[in-house]
Amino acid sequence: MASSGPTSGKKSLNTVTLLFKLPYYTQWGQSLLIAGSEPALGSWNVKQGLSLSPVHQDNELIWCGRVSVAAGFTCEYKYYVVDDNKNVLRWEAGENRKLVLPDGVQEGDIIEIRDWWQDASEALFLRSAFKNVVFNATEGVKKEPQSASLNKSLDPEDIVIQFVISCPRLESGSTVVVTGSNPQLGRWQAQDGLKLSYVGDSLWKAICVLRKSEFPVKYKYCQISQAGNSSLELGPNREVDIDLSSPKQSRYVVLSDGALRDAPWRGAGVAVPVFSIRSDEDLGVGEFLDLKLLVDWAVNSGFHLVQLLPINDTSVNGMWWDSYPYSSLSVFALHPLYLRVQALSDAIPADVKEEIQQAKKQLDKKDVDYEAALSTKLSIARKIFNLEKDKVLNSSSFKQFLSENEEWLKPYAAFCFLRDFFETSDHSQWGRFSQFSKEKLEKLISEGTLHHDVIRFHYYVQYHLYMQLSDAAAYARKKKVILKGDLPIGVDRNSVDTWVYPTLFRMNTATGAPPDYFDKNGQNWGFPTYNWEEMSKDNYGWWRARLTQMAKYFTAYRIDHILGFFRIWELPDHAATGLLGKFRPSIPLSQEEFLSEGLWDFNRMSRPYIRQEILEEKFRSFWTVIAANFLNEYQKQCYEFKEDCNTEKKIIAKIKTSPEKSLWLEKEDSIRRGLFDLLQNIVLIRDPEDSTKFYPRFNLEDTSSFRDLDEHSKNVLRRLYYDYYFARQENLWRQNALKTLPVLLNSSDMLACGEDLGLIPACVHPVMQELGLIGLRIQRMPSEPNTEFGIPSQYSYMTVCAPSCHDCSTLRAWWEEDEGRRSRFYKTVVGSDEEPPSRCTPEVVHFIVQQHFDAPSMWAIFPLQDLLALKDKYTSRPAPEETINDPTNPRHYWRFRVHVTLESLLDDKDIQATIKDLVTSSGRSFPGKKVEGADESGEKLSKVQLNGKA
Repeated sequence: MASSGPTSGKKSLNTVTLLFKLPYYTQWGQSLLIAGSEPALGSWNVKQGLSLSPVHQDNELIWCGRVSVAAGFTCEYKYYVVDDNKNVLRWEAGENRKLVLPDGVQEGDIIEIRDWWQDASEALFLRSAFKNVVFNATEGVKKEPQSASLNKSLDPEDIVIQFVISCPRLESGSTVVVTGSNPQLGRWQAQDGLKLSYVGDSLWKAICVLRKSEFPVKYKYCQISQAGNSSLELGPNREVDIDLSSPKQSRYVVLSDGALRDAPWRGAGVAVPVFSIRSDEDLGVGEFLDLKLLVDWAVNSGFHLVQLLPINDTSVNGMWWDSYPYSSLSVFALHPLYLRVQALSDAIPADVKEEIQQAKKQLDKKDVDYEAALSTKLSIARKIFNLEKDKVLNSSSFKQFLSENEEWLKPYAAFCFLRDFFETSDHSQWGRFSQFSKEKLEKLISEGTLHHDVIRFHYYVQYHLYMQLSDAAAYARKKKVILKGDLPIGVDRNSVDTWVYPTLFRMNTATGAPPDYFDKNGQNWGFPTYNWEEMSKDNYGWWRARLTQMAKYFTAYRIDHILGFFRIWELPDHAATGLLGKFRPSIPLSQEEFLSEGLWDFNRMSRPYIRQEILEEKFRSFWTVIAANFLNEYQKQCYEFKEDCNTEKKIIAKIKTSPEKSLWLEKEDSIRRGLFDLLQNIVLIRDPEDSTKFYPRFNLEDTSSFRDLDEHSKNVLRRLYYDYYFARQENLWRQNALKTLPVLLNSSDMLACGEDLGLIPACVHPVMQELGLIGLRIQRMPSEPNTEFGIPSQYSYMTVCAPSCHDCSTLRAWWEEDEGRRSRFYKTVVGSDEEPPSRCTPEVVHFIVQQHFDAPSMWAIFPLQDLLALKDKYTSRPAPEETINDPTNPRHYWRFRVHVTLESLLDDKDIQATIKDLVTSSGRSFPGKKVEGADESGEKLSKVQLNGKA
């Protein structure tokens, strides 16, 4: 098969043979092929790509394929694993391979291309977090031409070897050589080795001519620093050999050797929400420009990363409920809460400056006053806007911002106007505007309207938020600090996104999580679930746009609840708790399955099981009042809910509004919980869209409905329950994730981490490993079964480890809230039989924090509160007040503020030195210095010190 692809300077009819070889182990029914940019490799149509055949060679399985091409052939290509029908099962990670043949190839030559599968974990270092922030080693390095010229004519005994190595972690100013066993490679003397040239995309190449008699050749790659120090790659020697017995000898061998083998890179970071930051300049809440101070503190403390919570606008309800950062009004707009009004203009009038100073004093509270801070900022911003709107909105900078963001910015501004005009974000209440259309939008935002300045004000605020966050992001990159964002799994049902793209959401459902560590009743987040089928029609354009927008500011991100991309816990919109849900997608239990097992009474299993003795036990003497108001007796001593209270939300409404509510005013909470227990007393959930399909209720054995069944029915239900939750869905969920997650990962070059806590299906971690996704490990929430505490030293490399996170209590609060658990931790993790200190002393914190620094995990990321607990000075505040979120409370107020300013933390050299010592002693990288040969063990605390007796 000949290619008419581009040639090097002139067209050629000469053809050469490309022989691809790749060592790779597949499973039965799988094979490999190559798809690439030229017709010879299928023009990126995988089904028309070059199929490879397996050959056993020593202990390896080598996949080989030949294709004839023009002598000047160039292309991009990738390897794919496919099934018997050439359906793609997986593909290699990283950038597309770029093939440029060495100069001098002639008619009939064979060019052997020996590749390595590009592993996802190796490709991480090609992401912007490393490539543009941590290393940026090739900045200023001269890029050489892709092809290299030979300095001699070849004779029959010559073989041309092209060395290709990827070096994304190269120290700035370094060069790369290949050194080996023969004279051309310096006889293992690095300074005399073959020097490679940089060709772009972290790739280094060189060619040399070897005699057939010199093979096999052993070699390694070596970095040579600017100072002349050499560092040989780790691992065994590499080797290249040729088959001298072959009648058709390869004249050229391209050794695509993967990545330079270096010690595993490990870094550290600090996590804090923007709203929690305190500075001398803020107005009662952290602001984007405060991130520059936080970056300075991070650098001084040895951190390469700053992790934030979501920063999108959440102004849905117009009250403190909007403090919940995971319920976005818009997945594109930034939150006005983080605006620094002092930076809006260089010409702020004196009276406005005085107002800002007064606001600073009034809002400087222990916690964030969400409503006051937001309204104050918007009020001041409007005054400055009215003074300078024409100047700013006519500037070239603003016009460029509007042009690049109008697709989301214009609907957002219109939504905010309508929300305030109708006094609700529920767009179903907006009359003729309840249905979005571009025609209505253009009329709403047109210049001739009375409210045009209101629309323009929202543009103005978003423009300045963009400018301020961009400034902070650029500062972080300059300081070699990764800014890590957060991608929420859901959006508010009353949001810009559900208004503009209603078909992308299942609005009659809600998302949540099944019962877990956080809540035995599960969680109900209230977001509508996604219509993945509809999203797939434009290759998940909405998601791709989200990631593109995030990448303007961040070089890494956390995927909130990554399990949602495998399956989501879906609840009916009338649910208030998270218990009575089902997984979507999932394969339900069919009526036929039950009938074949002799179970036929579906009403008994799927309707609330309410008997008189249950009512008497739960409500005591008050049961008759409950029965009279909420239940009907459909047969003797058997009850069902009345129509007006047969869902959780209806129960809440009736308890609050019933004419009889005076009877239970003092018992409202306990009655609601009791009625919920009755409603949830089922073993099967009937599918609302297909009455012959069922889902087992989570923890069904906890119900009296289950306990009162006969033994045969119990055994059948146990077996089907296990099958539904732990067996039959695995392949479906794997396929679902492999449709969606690669689109996210490929839509930006940010580094991605997945929050994989909770009930983890077996398919999750293999898929994450395959895609190069970094998981999360929280010591108190171990993923290993029958384990109370995680052991950081046993964590895998592809993880982020942390002693706590925003969704649980801080290290201090956790230590002090449970004496029994504290003692067990002290015995099993610390290894001491002595009585642990009741207070979480700095020595205890140091021990636990050091465990995490020393862990093999790629990243150790610490909440700022846990780091400040290393010094007594910062532990005066009661520990429970430092908790950011309580997942068991759906109306939690997200308002935690650090009790010290960043300026004062920057002045505290001691704590910065303490933290940096932990970073360096653990061998982790830190800004400004490459750690080589650091002591991995660190300085361990003795048990005497831990007991506070030092």
